[in-house]
Parts: sequence; C-alpha cells; structure tokens
Amino acid sequence: MECKLACPGGTTRREYLAYGGAVVGGSLLAGCMGETSEADEGSAGSTGNGDSYTVTMSPTGEVTFDAPPESVFTRLTHHAGMAFALGRGNGVNAMHAPAHYDALWNQFVERLPGVSLDWSGVYSSWEPEKEALYELDSDVHLADPAGVARDTGWSRDDFDEIAENVGPWFGNSLSDLHQEPPEEWADGYEYYTLWEQFELVAEAFQEQARYRELAAIREEVLGAVEADLPLADERPTLALVGLSDIEEIYVYATDAPGFLSSHLRPFEPDDAFDGAVTTNAQVDMEALLEADPDVILALGGMAPETEMATIRDDLRDHPVAREIAAVENDRIYAQGARYQGPVLNLFQIEMVAKQLYPERFGAWPVYESGPYPEIPRDEQLFDRERVAEIINGEI
Repeated sequence: MECKLACPGGTTRREYLAYGGAVVGGSLLAGCMGETSEADEGSAGSTGNGDSYTVTMSPTGEVTFDAPPESVFTRLTHHAGMAFALGRGNGVNAMHAPAHYDALWNQFVERLPGVSLDWSGVYSSWEPEKEALYELDSDVHLADPAGVARDTGWSRDDFDEIAENVGPWFGNSLSDLHQEPPEEWADGYEYYTLWEQFELVAEAFQEQARYRELAAIREEVLGAVEADLPLADERPTLALVGLSDIEEIYVYATDAPGFLSSHLRPFEPDDAFDGAVTTNAQVDMEALLEADPDVILALGGMAPETEMATIRDDLRDHPVAREIAAVENDRIYAQGARYQGPVLNLFQIEMVAKQLYPERFGAWPVYESGPYPEIPRDEQLFDRERVAEIINGEI
C-alpha cells in the first residue's frame, strides 16, 4: 500500500511535504459523510482523484493516500483508540507504554462481545528511533509531528525522510490541552475536539460509515446526559487526581480546554480547585482538603495494577484526607485514561454520569479492580453489542 502527501511539484511514492497546507475546497465525499456533531474548530477537508484520496489535518496539511492504511504507527493512545474504533486496533504496531495500555484498554474491551485487542508486544514509541520506523514500515504514522518534535528534538528533515521513505504523518496531539506547538510548527496550528479529529482519521481509513455510527451513539449518550443534568447549583464539586501515591498527589483540571476533558465536559463540572491549580500540578493533602471536593475521580483507577480498595483505605486512614467530603461520604471513583479514543470516551461518559448522579443515571457499582463493571442493560447509556458490531464491521 502506498501513502503520500500532496506536493506542489507533483507526487512521488510516499512523497511528503505540505505541512500546514490549505484547506481542500469541495469534498467529493460530502454527500455520504454527514455533519460533525461538534462545532468546527479546525479546517479540514477531503478530495478524491481516481483511487487515491486526500485528507487534511493540522499540522501536516494535505495527505494523499493511495489506499486505506493497514499497519499503523501511533504514539499516544487517543490515536490508537481511533484505529481500534475503526476496526484497525490489531493493525497498531507502536504506542507509548504498550504493556500498560494494552492491559488498561482490555478492561473495557471485556464488555464488547466478540471484540479482541492485543497491543502487548508492539514497539514502545514515546521516543521513536528512525531505524525502528523503517523496520516497522507503517502505512501511516498516526501521530503529531509537532508533538514528537517537541518531546524528541526531531527536525523537519527527519519527518520528511520517514514520510517519503516509509509512510506519511497524520495526527494531532497538542489539541489535548491546546498546548503551544514548537516554533517551527506554530504557523497555522489548529486544535480539534476528540470527535472532530476522529472524523478526519476515519476519512483517512475510508471508514466514514463506522464514524457515523459511533458518532450517532455518542449523540444519544450526550442527549441522555443533557436531558437529566441537574441545575448548576445542585452539582457536586469535583477533583480529578492521580492517587497512585497519596503522598504525591497530582491534580488535573476538569474544565481545561482540549480533548483530555471530553468525558467530563458534558457534565459542566464544578471544579473543586476553581482554577487555582494548573493541570498536572502536584499538591499536598492539605491543599486537597482545602479544595474539599464532594467527588474524587482517581485517574488510572481502572488500570489492572491499581487497587481502588487500597486507595480508599489509605485515604480513610490518613489524618488529613479523612476530613475531605468525598472521603467522608465514600465518593472516590475510578477513572480510565485521558487519551481515551472514541470507544473509551463512550464508556467514560457513562461511568462519570453514574459516579456523579447515581439517582439519575443508575448507580456506579462499588469498583475495586478488574474489568469495567457489568451494568444492567436498562441502566446502560449505550448498547455494547452495537458498538462491538461497528468495530467488527457489522454495519
């Protein structure tokens, strides 16, 4: 399979150039794609010419594919989750911390009948080496070159080399918190919601039907949440924290811009810290008590190595933590991942609905460890079998 980006001087095999390219005009796919469910936060478009087709995403601009990608390099798991949702999960050949995220994702996959996933042995790609990328020979690098450049120091020439000789880059990660890109990539960098980016990735894989089906489910979930969301003054205060070590507490803003909050934003959360700390800030227990959240969401609580029962016991036994409202009222709940992809996004919207408002959306089971809990069918916010069928191409 060949993938190449549009180039002013014509294209050669897997040729790459147009970082930050202009938006493509009319879309030959417009009649069959449907509209995105969220406001358009970034310029995007696609065109087709014969068997090839072009999709546009910041920061890479126009990317031309000769055929849908099969082998997929990723770095962050929102991209791996998009490939998974489109039935390409087992085509992923690289990701950050594969053993950890393979185990975490399978906590949710357990509830999708007939769906399997194995990322345990893929290349660990946080600091990718060019030699490894040649060996992987991926059809697409579903990763943000601006993010890779920021964290590794890769030059434009490095990205050009891989795109020309292996496969193009196509992804966006700095939309996570609307982070500033490196200076070399700053011109025209655009931010997308999780589902806006997923729509573009679906175009790249020519899986618009899967996208439309999953987006429709998401609209149903959001509609159910919106219809039963209490008034603002009736909502609990909320803290999203990392509690793997209660002596080193990390706080994550629940109302920060970007797609990392895509599972929380529908609830218009009342952040217990009220903007007093930046996301990923380390605080002590006294600061958490001063914020005094009604609900604590423990990031990473769904990871197999995490025991929520231990976290709850440690907080109850702590001389300061025991006075926090969420601890006193036993409202400490597990979370999965912020770089979540569309399928985990559905699960996590459901779990937050139940954790914040059990009287409205059904109770969240007491969770200590293991897979995503079994939820009675009449209390599920979305149909697991329908999602599984979409992933497996039964649409």
